[in-house]
Amino acid sequence: MSSPSGDEGMDQTHEHKMSFEGAEGRPAPPTSLPLQGQVGVASQRKKLSAPRISLSLDQSEDDLFDTPDDLDINVDDLDTPDEADYTDHEIDWEEPQASQSESVKETVEPIPTYSAQEERQDSKLWRTVIIGEQEHRINMKSIEPYQKVISHGGYYGNGANAIIVFAACFLPDSDREDYHEIMENLFLYVISTLELMVAEDYMIVYLNGATPHRRTPGFNWLKRCYQMIDRRLRKNLKSFIIVHPSWFIRTILAITKPFISSKFSSKIKYVNSLAELKELIPMEYVHIPECIIRQDEELREAAENSKISSFLQGSENPQESIAQPNASSS
Repeated sequence: MSSPSGDEGMDQTHEHKMSFEGAEGRPAPPTSLPLQGQVGVASQRKKLSAPRISLSLDQSEDDLFDTPDDLDINVDDLDTPDEADYTDHEIDWEEPQASQSESVKETVEPIPTYSAQEERQDSKLWRTVIIGEQEHRINMKSIEPYQKVISHGGYYGNGANAIIVFAACFLPDSDREDYHEIMENLFLYVISTLELMVAEDYMIVYLNGATPHRRTPGFNWLKRCYQMIDRRLRKNLKSFIIVHPSWFIRTILAITKPFISSKFSSKIKYVNSLAELKELIPMEYVHIPECIIRQDEELREAAENSKISSFLQGSENPQESIAQPNASSS
């Protein structure tokens, strides 16, 4: 008869627990039911899972961990914060990045692809040379109209001595905006070409005729050329012939004498005509520009006229001198 009293006590406890939890505002689901067995066997209780559990933010961590394993929760039904619930600071943080990425996408251009012919053409625009153990790059496109300034004039002597022709009439005008850039690349081109043309002894023929003052190279350019020439080239240079020298080029060479050796100064020779040049070197492979040929003809005609006029003046003077004594004797 003690078991009914025990059940009543348990019911009272269960009711007290429900009333206590109900006071908090949420009913507590039943967690056990009385199980009656055979007579004389002590009553046992069996734990059963609740059919529904309402989750809320007010539950404690202990209640969350008591959730059964077979609980089926639909994640899609859960309320999640949307984009509008974020703070303004987070929205401002994302928008600049998006705008920057969009601007980058707009400004990025595809890299142009070169064909084999374009690559060969581009390689022709630049030439890499080594002068004085230093690597230099020459912009061949910028000096394309002026590459005739230096040429090979064949050989003299025993056939191994080269003749290098430098035509100053092919130099650029000094009033060009890119004059210094062109002269820099042209300087590297002349020095590198000279090293390729010369194997042993050689001479330089400097054609100064038909060159206006604006195309005459300056003192600094000539001085730098001399300083950058390799020692082997200086030693192997046998003669430096200047054809049709002007007073300006004579003055420049006079100024450069303190900066050059006496041996180099002794190699400089002045030639006033192409006929005199022909007496010094073979002219078969020496290319003379047409403007220099015309000037040489003009200078030759002027020289002949000057001789005729001086001859006529000299022939007239003796007649006057003869007539004066006759007059005095009479």
